[in-house]
Amino acid sequence: MSPLAKPARLSTASPTFEAEFKARLHWSAETDADIEQRVADILADVQQRGDAAVLDYTARFDGLQATAMAELELTQAELKLAFDALPVVQRDALQAAAARVRSYHEAQRKASGESWSYREADGTLLGQKVTPLDRVGIYVPGGKAAYPSSVLMNAIPAHVAGVAEIIMVVPTPARDKNSASASFHKNSASASRGEKNRLVLAAAYVAGVTRAFTVGGAQAVAALAYGTATIPKVDKITGPGNAYVAAAKRRVFGTVGIDMIAGPSEILVLADGSTPPDWVAMDLFSQAEHDELAQSILLCPHKDYIDQVQASINRLLPEMPRREIIARSLTDRGALILTRSMEEACAISNRIAPEHLEVSSRDPHRWEPLLKHAGAIFLGAYTSESLGDYCAGPNHVLPTSGTARFSSPLGVYDFQKRSSLIEVSEAGAQTLGRIASTLAHGEGLQAHARAAEMRLR
Repeated sequence: MSPLAKPARLSTASPTFEAEFKARLHWSAETDADIEQRVADILADVQQRGDAAVLDYTARFDGLQATAMAELELTQAELKLAFDALPVVQRDALQAAAARVRSYHEAQRKASGESWSYREADGTLLGQKVTPLDRVGIYVPGGKAAYPSSVLMNAIPAHVAGVAEIIMVVPTPARDKNSASASFHKNSASASRGEKNRLVLAAAYVAGVTRAFTVGGAQAVAALAYGTATIPKVDKITGPGNAYVAAAKRRVFGTVGIDMIAGPSEILVLADGSTPPDWVAMDLFSQAEHDELAQSILLCPHKDYIDQVQASINRLLPEMPRREIIARSLTDRGALILTRSMEEACAISNRIAPEHLEVSSRDPHRWEPLLKHAGAIFLGAYTSESLGDYCAGPNHVLPTSGTARFSSPLGVYDFQKRSSLIEVSEAGAQTLGRIASTLAHGEGLQAHARAAEMRLR
């Protein structure tokens, strides 16, 4: 019997709407205390024992028995082999997606990633120098699913930014040798290294990954943050992972930079009733199928259309391979919300600040100016969120759990840093020195004041 998906039916006209709305949105980002302690122990162990600890945890958690880290490193030849072994249609799709992602981020770099300076009338130069990070680590999820698109979205903007070394880590848990999901290396001596997804390795080749290691979890984050004899210490770690990876990234922040702490995936659809309801139902499914905690919400001012979408959900769900996950996600966290108007729908969307926001309308540009907070905005009925996940060009690593109120998508700027440029002329020192001296004395920092005063004529 197929599972039923019963997203909550809410109406902004209801006197209980606010309470029901807040309850549906609530998600705790707090990490389980047991996970936090385990992660802390793993980080400390890897920091102290390096490669030996990484090998131990890889054997324990992924079932990969390796005597040396060299057995867990993927060579460039192996990445190319994976690319060459793909069917032509997959090779072409991978390269087309990579080209679009690269083109978008190159435009992003030109728009916001260049150094600049100007000179004042007295000859003082002020400006900003933009330089890339030296080395970054990208974490690519593995195990139950594989995400070649995440390789492209993390590695390509780093490459465009000018990062010299991109270190990829990806877990490759060992599988039963008789499993239908056996590695494409099943007939080679490297089969003992576990499940390697051919598309992930090919994506690393296309995206220009410098080195790649088949390690994952908190131990991989620790190795990237602290460095081992084999895995080099990086300046920043990006990419999503499970609760252990998220907890590890949170703990190593400060030692290295991180992109964000990602929560469950989200989609919010603003619909005026003009899009085929089947399309909207499938768009809601596209996020719900990630996991049971994913959230899919529809905002629409037309009750009849919401009824049609619910009917589409009921009819299409039995066809979906991940229907159990979709049903649980929609029932526990999904919502179909009747609003008084599209304007009110836009206001509620800004309160939610969703990761993915679809404006499924005849005239999406009418509503786009009202939308302030979203990780990515998809305009028009033909712009499904899944196109953004894979090949539209903009990055699919987006802020979740309302953090789009103050955070941005992953981009070239995440792999660059900025240094201020200050060159004060002799004439400029006469003006600035007096200002600095006055303020420094006011703060009780006499050496600061004297340093400025010594340059006065």
